[in-house]
Amino acid sequence: MNRNSNYDLTWGRATIIALSLLLPSVMLAPAVSAAGITTSPPASFKKVSSLVKLPDFLPGLGTLYVDPSTLPVGPFLGYNHKGKLVNIIYMVPTKDLDAHKNFQGLGGVAAGVKLNHTDIQYNPGHPGVEEPHYHVVQWLISPAAVKDQMK
Repeated sequence: MNRNSNYDLTWGRATIIALSLLLPSVMLAPAVSAAGITTSPPASFKKVSSLVKLPDFLPGLGTLYVDPSTLPVGPFLGYNHKGKLVNIIYMVPTKDLDAHKNFQGLGGVAAGVKLNHTDIQYNPGHPGVEEPHYHVVQWLISPAAVKDQMK
């Protein structure tokens, strides 16, 4: 790897970390009350399985809903088997990170939701977001609850 590749890789990683750290602060700006989304998604959100060929419940993520106008990044709202909001997911294409694209105002739909922790996971692509991307998963439940509820 040459020096330029190392530089780009370092900046890409820094961008992902910065994105995951900044998203909770973006979510502080109240756009819509989060109280309503804890048991059902907003009217503009559609079940992902109705938009692309995926199961209703994705183990590890839940039943996902997204406003189609926000694709591919989202936010996606993930609900457990009991219909409770457990995560907010952003699917950030690696090409957008490489291009140093900025993302602002992503979390307005979940303003006021209390986050427990954030995971960042690489995904090579899947129906709906075919290109390589990162899942930035902001969990509202503990890691132990994730293991228990997201099977």
